[in-house]
Amino acid sequence: PELKQRIYYANHNSHIDFILLWSSLPKAIRHQTRPVAASDYWMKDGLRRFLIQDTFNGVTIQRNREQHQDPLQPIIDVLAQGYSIIFFPEGTRNLNDDIDLLDFKSGLYNLHCQFPEVEIVPVWISNLKRVMPKGALIPLPLLSTVCFGCPLDQHLVMNKAEFLIYAQQQLLKLKEVENQ
Repeated sequence: PELKQRIYYANHNSHIDFILLWSSLPKAIRHQTRPVAASDYWMKDGLRRFLIQDTFNGVTIQRNREQHQDPLQPIIDVLAQGYSIIFFPEGTRNLNDDIDLLDFKSGLYNLHCQFPEVEIVPVWISNLKRVMPKGALIPLPLLSTVCFGCPLDQHLVMNKAEFLIYAQQQLLKLKEVENQ
């Protein structure tokens, strides 16, 4: 780990994914890294709002486009301030046990285009569907793994579709390594 600006992107299976990833970072890096979370879930009540805002210094985004603003704008603002982020390009939790990853939304590509100098690091998180299944209030005491990959090659020139496939492939390679 290095204290440099990064976009950590990961698979998304549970509401505690970002907590596990964030807590895996060294303290100095953790203080400069802000998780991105959906406001429709995390701003729903006082406890969640306290956790995401005051405990984890998270960035909440609107997933629906009713307000005619770019849903990435809060993330763009945070990256412009020099923070790193934890980002889930699937856009929602993957609750399907038969699919490793949902298709990536375009957000990761758009952030890469606006911040080409920021390293993009894939992170595979395993077993959190069982640790914190949908509807659970308390995590189960099971082991999870966080596997950090090498930053994506910043010099490759790709269109959006190619970039998103490349980013997915790099993430899935970490799953393969973890299963060996």
